[in-house]
Amino acid sequence: MLPLEIKSRIESCLSENLNQSVVVNSYQTISGGCINNALKLKTTYGEYFLKWNLGSKQKMFETEYKSLQILNNTHTFYIPELICFDDDFLITEFIDPANNSKKLWGTFGRNLARLHNKSNPKFGLSFDNYIGSLPQQNAFENNWITFFIRHRLNAQLKIGDFPNNILADFEELFVKLPNLFPNEKPSLLHGDLWSGNFLIKNKGTPVLIDPAIYYGYREMDIAMSKLFGGFNSDFYDYYNETFPLEKEWEERVKLCNLYPLLVHVNLFGGGYLNQVKNILSYYVG
Repeated sequence: MLPLEIKSRIESCLSENLNQSVVVNSYQTISGGCINNALKLKTTYGEYFLKWNLGSKQKMFETEYKSLQILNNTHTFYIPELICFDDDFLITEFIDPANNSKKLWGTFGRNLARLHNKSNPKFGLSFDNYIGSLPQQNAFENNWITFFIRHRLNAQLKIGDFPNNILADFEELFVKLPNLFPNEKPSLLHGDLWSGNFLIKNKGTPVLIDPAIYYGYREMDIAMSKLFGGFNSDFYDYYNETFPLEKEWEERVKLCNLYPLLVHVNLFGGGYLNQVKNILSYYVG
């Protein structure tokens, strides 16, 4: 249900940015998100996608808008056309998802490799953003290990109420991390690359949505794609043909996924903590 208190703002936002008088005639709920509400808007000037949340965190939609702009400027993926945003909503082009096709995974793998080739002198980003509804710190650091510990793992550990034995295991892991990651330059990451955060356009064009971007270690995106499954093996083959991953990258998947798992512990609790414990026991036994 679209609240009346923002309906007029949505129409004003559309009208101002499209230079037309736009009225929302109807809307249709879209399922899939667990943080925000999503609707397909049918207006006097076409159809649009609306994401809204009256309880959204400060600048949540602004940072998503800026992140999508950055991704679009790389010319690596199709990004929905951005219309406008305010504190409570974001409006973009509506994309009617197509069915999968054989060429999707090859295109997806090559495009992600091209995105990861976009680099920066330091790890981080010029602004903080969100991972789900949780704040994601992006202060620049000269090396990945410092960034990963300070702004990814420790940042989540401070949000949650974790047992002392878990905290002690992380401290032991932090000492080992410099020897576990090969040196690589920062890569521009999607930051939340699971199967729910891309669409398929025209049967073979991958479309990225819901980013949590930053310049980081590129295996973070690869690992996230494996956390919940849904990515064909061709995706990894074509990625590696375009931008080969360092040796033993599959061994580091668990290590990289400590971050999204901590995020899920803080958001949803449940069995995610057991997965964190299992990974820690592998490295800190």
